Amino acid sequence: MENLIYLIPLFPFIGFLLNGILGNRFGKSFVTYVGCGTVGLSFLISLGLFFEILGRSPEARVLNQVLWSWIAVDTLSIDLAFMVDQLSVVMIMVVTGVGFLIHIYSTGYMHHDKSYWRFFAYLNMFVFFMSLLVLGGNYIVMFVGWEGVGLASYLLIGFWYEGMPNADAGKKAFVVNRIGDFGFVIGLFLLFVNFGTLSYGELFPKVAHAFESGALSMNSPLMIAACLLLFVGATGKSAQIPLYVWLPDAMAGPTPVSALIHAATMVTAGVYMVARSNILFTIAPTALMIVAGIAALTALMAATIGILQNDIKKVLAYSTVSQLGYMFIGVSMTAYTAGVFHLMTHAFFKACLFLCSGSVIHAMGGEQDIRKMGGLYKKLPITYITMLLATIAIAGIPPFSGFFSKDEILWKAFTFPYAPVFGKVIWFIGACGAGITAFYMFRMIFMTFHGEFRGDEHTRHHLHESPYSMTVPLMILAFLSVVGGFFGVPHIIGEQLGHFPNYFEEFLHPVFASSHNIIHHAVHATHPPVFVEWGLMGLSVLIAVTGITIAYNIYMKKYPALPAKLAEDYSDHYKLIYNKYFVDEVYELLIVKPFYYLSRFFWKVVDVIGIDTYCVNGPGKVIYQFGEWIGRVHNGYLQTYGSFVVVGLLVILSYILIIQ
Repeated sequence: MENLIYLIPLFPFIGFLLNGILGNRFGKSFVTYVGCGTVGLSFLISLGLFFEILGRSPEARVLNQVLWSWIAVDTLSIDLAFMVDQLSVVMIMVVTGVGFLIHIYSTGYMHHDKSYWRFFAYLNMFVFFMSLLVLGGNYIVMFVGWEGVGLASYLLIGFWYEGMPNADAGKKAFVVNRIGDFGFVIGLFLLFVNFGTLSYGELFPKVAHAFESGALSMNSPLMIAACLLLFVGATGKSAQIPLYVWLPDAMAGPTPVSALIHAATMVTAGVYMVARSNILFTIAPTALMIVAGIAALTALMAATIGILQNDIKKVLAYSTVSQLGYMFIGVSMTAYTAGVFHLMTHAFFKACLFLCSGSVIHAMGGEQDIRKMGGLYKKLPITYITMLLATIAIAGIPPFSGFFSKDEILWKAFTFPYAPVFGKVIWFIGACGAGITAFYMFRMIFMTFHGEFRGDEHTRHHLHESPYSMTVPLMILAFLSVVGGFFGVPHIIGEQLGHFPNYFEEFLHPVFASSHNIIHHAVHATHPPVFVEWGLMGLSVLIAVTGITIAYNIYMKKYPALPAKLAEDYSDHYKLIYNKYFVDEVYELLIVKPFYYLSRFFWKVVDVIGIDTYCVNGPGKVIYQFGEWIGRVHNGYLQTYGSFVVVGLLVILSYILIIQ
């Protein structure tokens, strides 16, 4: 299997070429088989790699494949190399497995689109670049995939480019990510200059050895700077403050794009990068705490915005931003396994939620406003049940997957080894965000599927369940949303189940072993009593149930007029949250407009007047006019030339007489 790693990105790349070049000629059947088949083959190889790794001893679970030497300049040597270990095999199975289901779903959702072939070409391109990002054996290969998924995201978000808002949304995503990527590149430069390599197999052992030998101290300014610069890239790719603003607008793309890119894969790239770079972050606790602070604020702020969203996809978009915050809380609390576990479970339930929203939009003839829905459970039973299961999972209700992964993150925050008080503050923020998440997600469920239908009669008449090509992926993802948490049952629950192991933690432990050893030797952490963990677990469930109960009472039973009354009584707060804290407006005022007017100045003054007039067109006009004057002098008449000879002689004689 080690020699087949390269086939995982190769198959989607072939699919991209075939669909991009031949898809428009050979028809939809060809596009479907190529688009879905290539990703399906990649998933099968990923599955084979997983079992290959599982069959090896823990210390031998790293597979490397070097295709060729790519860049060799002086001391810089970069190979086009792939590395598969426990972390990357989990990621690539999520990318290709969930990606394959979304490709299947897209055959139904996009069936009538005139650019069906182009859509699948872009999807295959995205899976190709995401595979490079995950499988790369060094930061350079990762960065190629990192930039490639940015390009694919731009193309897919703006897929329906005839509408200006869609084109603007794609452009916004592209520009915002380039800002983050600039910081990422500087971080890579800093690492290379100081350690001479960007290969994981060389860099991480060098850093660990430098720390153990005393050459690199805990909280070294070098490591803090490098980690924060890498995290700048993560804030763009994984939509954290201050670069999260692109992701809600990205809902302009087709719904399968939202499920693939903005739920299961690309937006988790930053989390994967931090987890992959765990040794760097572990010896920079200050950087970890900055990451945790930003992640907690992102989780809470995005959750509050989600309360007042009425576009079904925007609700899920802000939910995604919030859940990404939880993943970063996990990895920044040195609970790298918990962060990656939530990444995986989130891929299941959030992809399911987005695809369910697409099924609702499909049934509603393109309508996305949940205020115009209601009572849809009767017409869309499969969509309703699967979306309800995924919503219970994201709300953190046991024994669904979101409970296990989110609760593990909150517990690790509460017991953060480097700064216990700070960790408890992060836990509190995370717990509040979890309650808000449960509220607005069930608000969406109640407004969409329950009560009376609030749309027009024409839409009501045409309501119908989606075809099997769309509902079967929903059922598979809903099933994973329910059972996915049992791969990572916490030890305290596992003991009550007859020593049921935490398979996920045991599987990933070797990847983070060096970091755990550093933490163990650097900090003498005290573990709270068992009843504290049980109490916090029960409290988190109680908070989620409270959020659901409030949503039920407001939108289903007792207080339907309460939202309007609160909006009136707290109009300023309502406007602040409804307008998403005016972040886009602030960016427009402080960044976009100044750069716009600055660019106009450089265009009108520097370019048109300075360069064109005085440097390019001006000298050209002078030379042209001089040439015209010379042309008039050289007119071919002897008397003209004779006159100039006489004038020239008189000038020479006058000069001689003056000198004498």
